[in-house]
Amino acid sequence: MPKYSPKEVLSLIEREGVQYVDLRFSDPFGQWQHMTLPAEELNEEAFEEGIGFDGSSIRGWQAINESDMIAIPDPSTAFIDPFFEEKTLVMICDIYDPVTKERYKRDTRGIAQRAEQYLKQTGIGDTAYFGPEAEFYIFDSVEFGVYPYQAFWRIDSEEGWWNREIASSGYKVPYKRGYFPTPPLDKMQDIRNEMVSIMRKIGITVEVHHHEVGTAGQGEIDIRYDTLTSQADKLFIYKYVVRNTAAKYGKFATFMAKVLPNDNGSGMHTHFSIWKDGENLFAGNEYAGLSKTALYAIGGILKHAPAIAAFTNPTINSYHRLVPGYEAPVRLAYSARNRSAAIRIPMYSPSPKAKRIEVRFPDATSNPYLAFTALLMAAIDGIENQIDPGEPFDKDIYSLPPEELEGIPQLPGSLEEALKALEKDYEFLLKGGVMSEEFIELWIESKRAEIDEIRFIPHPKEFELYFDI
Repeated sequence: MPKYSPKEVLSLIEREGVQYVDLRFSDPFGQWQHMTLPAEELNEEAFEEGIGFDGSSIRGWQAINESDMIAIPDPSTAFIDPFFEEKTLVMICDIYDPVTKERYKRDTRGIAQRAEQYLKQTGIGDTAYFGPEAEFYIFDSVEFGVYPYQAFWRIDSEEGWWNREIASSGYKVPYKRGYFPTPPLDKMQDIRNEMVSIMRKIGITVEVHHHEVGTAGQGEIDIRYDTLTSQADKLFIYKYVVRNTAAKYGKFATFMAKVLPNDNGSGMHTHFSIWKDGENLFAGNEYAGLSKTALYAIGGILKHAPAIAAFTNPTINSYHRLVPGYEAPVRLAYSARNRSAAIRIPMYSPSPKAKRIEVRFPDATSNPYLAFTALLMAAIDGIENQIDPGEPFDKDIYSLPPEELEGIPQLPGSLEEALKALEKDYEFLLKGGVMSEEFIELWIESKRAEIDEIRFIPHPKEFELYFDI
């Protein structure tokens, strides 16, 4: 994406005939928020003094008695929105306290930026690159509801295998067989093409897109690696483009980790490496072409993975994906080429520049500022303390009997387990002032409230299992 200065943004507005300026930021939980100004209201002072708004109305932010907040637009993030009828320029904002003039501690973009600064302070490296592979489903209809007397969800797709018995409805994708079929089985090609075209016009480099394993329109679009904060910014844009392009076609895109009970969930495999002075610190002569530094980083991520999961897999639904049999990792092991391990070392290229690790357990319901930060901070801890990741596990974990898996730790089986792990293991996130105890407490409290919302609601399957006992 082009990197503009404030003056260049104002010049772009005039040159392109921009009518509105849309300012965006994320709440703590990854929901993008926005407010819109007439273009003439934006001036150079706004890039220094910011635009005021009510922080008490943002979930997880200020109390009503200290509600005033300031959003300062980052000119380097500017792009023309591809969906609004009136020409609108978008910028992502940093959030400040108007009284102290300090960065707001619950602004997760600020957390990501502090993580990048901390990496430099350690002297380990100067740049962390992230390459997420966010998966999603595209449905034709979505209905759901929870009431005192009923609860239900219902989705449908022209591609869904359950529609194969409808007259004249051939070319359906069977369950778990959606990886790479050509049209007419892949009915989402044109929609994904348009998503990619829009991303490219905005300035996001797309490497590949394809149908994913699931029936009913599961897809993936892979974008070029970038630095932590910049890549997290791009992932918010990515999800925005996917959802709005689907809506243009009268369809509905979702990044929920598990939608269909008998098919693959949607993950966000995250490629990751640390560099210094233009050199990839993860390339070396150890296992799978990795360096000692990379192995220590893996050790840190595996050690802290149960706590990391509270940020990388932050919903109750996330743990419906992390079960055996659906190509999602369950065991905390690392391996070359092995997609059943929690961390994989891709072997596509012999180039040292391409050497990286792929963390396979995150999903795209996470706030990427927090997910990437948690991974980086765990890796730094592993490198600083030379945490040995143990021996690689090159067998297919999914096919092994339980006795052969003894001694290999598991990812948390629920969000509650992940939160308990975070309560016990969060010191590595506090280093360099990257996160605060107050923010972690907010996270745990908010996520436990989500758990309580579901805890007291009977599941429809319970009626099938227990109604006539």
